[in-house]
Amino acid sequence: MKAVKALRFLRIRSVLIALALVIAPGAAVIGTAGEASAATKISHATATSMFRQVGITWSSSGNCSNRNVSTCTSFEQLNLATAQGAQTLKRASGCALNVTGGTETGHASGTYSHWNGYKLDYSKYTCLGNYIKNNFAYIGVRGDGAQQWRSGSGNIYAEEGNHWDVTYYNCGGC
Repeated sequence: MKAVKALRFLRIRSVLIALALVIAPGAAVIGTAGEASAATKISHATATSMFRQVGITWSSSGNCSNRNVSTCTSFEQLNLATAQGAQTLKRASGCALNVTGGTETGHASGTYSHWNGYKLDYSKYTCLGNYIKNNFAYIGVRGDGAQQWRSGSGNIYAEEGNHWDVTYYNCGGC
């Protein structure tokens, strides 16, 4: 009986995965050994349009957006939820938000990395720092010494010297 239930579960799961790939062809299945989740990837143009809608700015030391150049700031292959999380932060905080790091090469690797579309770097402004520190829970120091705060939705805000490094696991309640 258990074998039959397991087989049914696997069949249903296979059908759901197939449907997800048909319904969301721009999605990539990612995750760890646990449950995988689908992340919808967006283009640089889509991300910049979303940022413009709410007044988010962006800059790069190289004045470029090439994903393969570390001095550029690129949003190519950014997760939709990450872009939506930035919009949520902007709306909720009312602070100026300037993105200085996106999906370009040159950041640390890992599943929840810049390259994989989960992270954005923001310029440090007093308003933004106060908002994060007054509204999110302090969770301690990261391995590299950066102090961290966790939002109610689970996103992580790390203070990395001259910028905020934010990991978006979701859109932050969008």
